[in-house]
Amino acid sequence: MAFEEKIKELLDKRVEAKLGGGQKRIDTQHAKGKLTARERIALLLDEGSFEEFDMFVTHRCTNFDMQKQSFLGDGVVTGYGTIDGRLVYVFAHDFTVYAGSLSETMSLKICKIMDQAMKVGAPVIGLNDSGGARIQEGCNSLAGFAEIFERNILASGVIPQISAIFGPCAGGAVYSPALTDFIMMSKENSYMFLTGPKVVKTVTGEDVNEEKLGGAMVHSTKSGVAHFVGDTEQDVLNMIRRLMGFLPSNNFEEAPRVETNDPIDRLEDSLNSIIPESPNTPYDVKEIITAIVDDGDFMEVHAKYATNLVVGFARFNGMSVGIVANQPCSMAGVLDSNSSRKGGRFVRFCDAFNIPIVTLVDVPGFLPGTGQEYGGVIVHGAKFLFAYGEATVPKVTVTLRKSYGGAHLVMSCKQLRGDINYAWPTAQIAVMGASGATEVLYGRQLKEITDPEERAKFMAEKEAEYNNQFANPYNAAKYGYIDDVIEPRNTRFRIIRALQALSTKKDSNPPKKHTNIPL
Repeated sequence: MAFEEKIKELLDKRVEAKLGGGQKRIDTQHAKGKLTARERIALLLDEGSFEEFDMFVTHRCTNFDMQKQSFLGDGVVTGYGTIDGRLVYVFAHDFTVYAGSLSETMSLKICKIMDQAMKVGAPVIGLNDSGGARIQEGCNSLAGFAEIFERNILASGVIPQISAIFGPCAGGAVYSPALTDFIMMSKENSYMFLTGPKVVKTVTGEDVNEEKLGGAMVHSTKSGVAHFVGDTEQDVLNMIRRLMGFLPSNNFEEAPRVETNDPIDRLEDSLNSIIPESPNTPYDVKEIITAIVDDGDFMEVHAKYATNLVVGFARFNGMSVGIVANQPCSMAGVLDSNSSRKGGRFVRFCDAFNIPIVTLVDVPGFLPGTGQEYGGVIVHGAKFLFAYGEATVPKVTVTLRKSYGGAHLVMSCKQLRGDINYAWPTAQIAVMGASGATEVLYGRQLKEITDPEERAKFMAEKEAEYNNQFANPYNAAKYGYIDDVIEPRNTRFRIIRALQALSTKKDSNPPKKHTNIPL
């Protein structure tokens, strides 16, 4: 074969590989409102930066006459490229080839880029659109999934792992995303479930469609499986690019600093009056967050799940930080099982990747009731507490209003190695609120008072006494549990100064194989 013919053969094979399962199946994909694997990669990465691996790989299966049809690339596109000039590795299932179902060779392709990402310290992004295991390959396909899972586990806390779901992700295909740091779904054609609607109907008799069983809104509001939801695939890909800007490439690096014109000493006068006069009146803590961070830019994580706790990424003077804040306008900001799991996982991610944590506290306690107790709120709350106590990154805490009981301890208190703990003058740090405390402290006297008016007067007097003693930050400050009481409008400046002072912090945990967090 002449040299020119060999070049032509190469170019022809590249054209064939880029067609995946063929133009007809590409058209079907587009008709469903879905992009192809290569279109997704092109939108995700910087233009012209993608370098592909294993374009000419084909499956090896001979069962069920599979050898009669194979496609170059075999159902997944893999390689590396850049996002804002930073190296990332990526794989994208190709639904036009056997519905993106995983074969042995597909798993080898995915594992290859994951192994290399670990070696060079670069994030891995998976664009998932897979029907699950390729049935014709039997245990080889299952083994392929397990190989990927093992790499997800070993890479956890070493390099960021992000999963986007762009189609029906079923069976084993959902577990790799579940092992990664963040899951993103699009409202269009995005589903995750272990067993599909047909199996559910057969086994349980329950009649449910894909959307109600495992759609984006289900997983972003009810299960908490999805951290982000976009209206379209393009929205999700843009979210990944934005999220990457807050994250380091690996656990030995820090997140990139971003230049800002937002002054360090910018005063936010509105904060001096944002806390309502009544301690039971709600307000939106996100207004405080956007007021104090650089340029009001806050990327919330799990925005629709466990809304009584707000978590997400922002910057102070160009430095990436994780923010954890109680949300008084949702369930009064109480902690419960779901919010504890949400907060604990986020804190552990930040700690793994050297991202300082800023905590804004306004928490009346844990949600009472049999539903919570039977659901294991003790263990779930312990996860959150464990995460804060284990974290060695800089931790700055600002108590805005209520901080009561066990919930006070969980929210990055001084004794959980909180580095710098501030409080606003409106802070109330105590075992419990005035009403409950009065009933406990003066229970006998209250039983003896039969007249309702007299009882109410006695309660009001004792509650006032309790509030004077505890409904302020100075009692905690007296013991050094609060480092300073600050004027609310100075909060941005004080946090930035604290983060600057802590930038060279070194802390460590005792040597061990690993912790045994209460799961």
